[in-house]
Amino acid sequence: MQDEIKRLVLADDHHLLRRGFRSLLDGEPGLEVVGEASTGLEAIELCRRLVPDLILMDVRMPEMDGITATRQIKRDQPDVSVLMVTMHENPDYVLEALDAGAAGYVLKDAPAKRLINAVRRTLDGESPLNQELATRLLRQLAEEKQHKPYPHPFRHREPLDDTLTPRETEVLELLTTGQTNQQIAQTLTISKGTAKVHVERIIRKLGVSDRTQAAVRAIALGLISPNTGLLPSS
Repeated sequence: MQDEIKRLVLADDHHLLRRGFRSLLDGEPGLEVVGEASTGLEAIELCRRLVPDLILMDVRMPEMDGITATRQIKRDQPDVSVLMVTMHENPDYVLEALDAGAAGYVLKDAPAKRLINAVRRTLDGESPLNQELATRLLRQLAEEKQHKPYPHPFRHREPLDDTLTPRETEVLELLTTGQTNQQIAQTLTISKGTAKVHVERIIRKLGVSDRTQAAVRAIALGLISPNTGLLPSS
């Protein structure tokens, strides 16, 4: 059976960069660029019309910036994954992007292999963020949540209809520390395939598109303490 083709949208106001990304990604097996946008508003409209699996979103664009566009897309289409594209590894931008609903980010000048890897990891449900950065940013989000409210694409949702099992709760705790499926499998002495199934179920139950946003929604629901990880069950 032929593998499913993953549909991508490119959003950047620089035509040459979009052309370079298209040439690179269209040449990869299982990936197809189905649309391009030059503004945040165009990105929102394209996602509504094309329903891609993933959009590569520039941070700075005319009419509407990429973070604002990401927030709207994730409200309307939570299953669409967003990978931010930025010139600089700015933690403040990355934190704001995660809060808006992004799975992570990739630098514009990243080597081709790193860009493709980030896209594939996001599509496979893995986080494109490195473990140390993911942990630091998620803890910072949790700490900010304790001190002040902030807009969040999943904040309006009701608590989970389908609660997590004890094993899924264990997996979520490891997921929020930035562990990969392989690391989760080793920690819990289970197979990588079983860990992946648990992560996929967590993502589905939390109503998100990827593991990064699973951790962010756990913060939004008050499941995570910034110091100790998951809050104990009441």
